[in-house]
Formats: sequence, structure tokens, C-alpha cells
Amino acid sequence: MQEPDVTAYHLLHELDHRFDNLVCAIEAALVLYERQRPAAWVMHQPSVELNWLRNALLDMWHQEGQDGRETRNYIGVIAAGTPLIEAVGTINHAKTAISELIHRIKELSPKAFGEIKQRLPQRHPQVDNVLRRTGLAKLHLKQCWRQIPIAEAPVSRIRLAWYSSGRSIKRLSVQEAEKKLMQLDTEAPHIRIQLRKLAGLPSAEALAQVQAQAPLMRANLFFTEPLLDGHSRRALNIAMPLFVPAPDQRLPHINLPPLHPPTERTRARRRDEKLEHEAFLPSLRIYRYRS
Repeated sequence: MQEPDVTAYHLLHELDHRFDNLVCAIEAALVLYERQRPAAWVMHQPSVELNWLRNALLDMWHQEGQDGRETRNYIGVIAAGTPLIEAVGTINHAKTAISELIHRIKELSPKAFGEIKQRLPQRHPQVDNVLRRTGLAKLHLKQCWRQIPIAEAPVSRIRLAWYSSGRSIKRLSVQEAEKKLMQLDTEAPHIRIQLRKLAGLPSAEALAQVQAQAPLMRANLFFTEPLLDGHSRRALNIAMPLFVPAPDQRLPHINLPPLHPPTERTRARRRDEKLEHEAFLPSLRIYRYRS
């Protein structure tokens, strides 16, 4: 049986090949787009520059000081013909292939995984030179494999709106919460207070750690005709340009949302919300479930 690191390094060579495939797939789609110049809309831009899509699809790099959890958005709509739709589908397949292989390498060898972000840009020297000149240091994995949205059918109208109330919730036991608190400064008064509060809970009680998610642009698509499953509309997040099939080569009607997301919560709290409103352990954003 091969050692994990040896196997992972073999997979790195396969990753090189898959990254090359992704770059080639992007370039093929861009050639089609730049040759055809389909109707396009970009949020809060009076006219769409020719290189806008190129910048969007090739932006897979960390900017200096950028939080690795953050991604840059390219919100736009492109009325695409079948060849361009298919070319974008090929990009998405290449992205999925990279994502699956990177996760496999990460599981096998943290050492090999650490090389990925520096290794892949070197596959294309002209890309690596640009990165170094502009302060883009390494590959941004989330921006590398995030999918490009494609509408399933022609669309008559698109309603865009910021969604800024999203959050992820992780269920924790009292013992797990205590372990996380013990990793903080246990001499600090506010940590000692939270440890005492936690000690007063039944050991079997479940807790929830909440992480607010970055604001998302949500697109509600209204199809020209109902889909085969009977649905006449679909909602999806669009951090990347949305490609819509357009037999008539025209854009659907698109509303103009604010340039920036709201700074405060815009949705009313659900009456059946399961968590208490105030954090039980503020230092860890941990809440109790309501009785």
C-alpha cells in the first residue's frame, strides 16, 4: 500500500492536468463570448466592457490581506446562445473535477494540500507573473471551484435582491462547548463567567453555534414557459455571471437592486425560531435552544 503523501503527490500531477483543463475551458468560452458579443447586463454599469467576463471567470486568486472566507462577486446576466451555454457547462464540469480532487488530496496529505495554492499558478507562467506584479499571491480555492449559474430555460424576468440574513448553525454538546471555551483565555473574567454559566446546564442539553454568512445576491427567475416539472420560477444565488438561454438574443427584464447589501437585518424574525435571541456564550456565538 502506498504512503498517503506518495499517493497525494501522484494526485497533484492529476490536479495539474485538471487545472489546465479548467483554464482551457474558460478560454474557449471567452473566445465564443468575445466573438459573438451577446447582450449582457452588469449591475450598476451603464455599459458592459468587453473584458468584464474575462476578469470575472479568471478571478481565482487571493488579493493581499483578503480573508480566505470572502469571495468577490461579479453580478451580471448574459443572454447566451446554445454553444456558449454548453461552453459554460464545460467550465462547471472542470470546476467540479478540481473540487473533488482537492478534497481528496486534503484528506490524504495536509502537506501536499498546502502546496496547491502556490503550485497551480506556476502551470501558467504568464498568470504567475501577473499575480506577483499585482499582489495576488496564491490561488483562492473557493473562487476557483465556485459554479457559474445557468438558467434551465429561457427567462422573461429576473428579480434581484440582497439576502443578508443567512447563517450557518452547528449543533454542539455542553462538553464540546466547554472544550472550545477552555481554548480561550480562561483567566479573563468574561470567560470565567461563561464557564460558570455552562456548568449550570444539564450535560445532555444541545447547544447551537451560529455563524453569520456574508450577504448574497438572490435571483428569482421567472421562466417564459413552465418547466417540465411544472415550476414557473426558480430562485438561486448569483455571485458569478448568470447565463440565460436566449433564442431571441435579448435580455430578460431585470430590476436594479441597491449596489450594496443592507447593513441591518431586513427579514422579520420567525415566530417559530428555535434559538434564543441572546447568545448564551457570546465569545463563541453559542445559543441555547428555546424550550
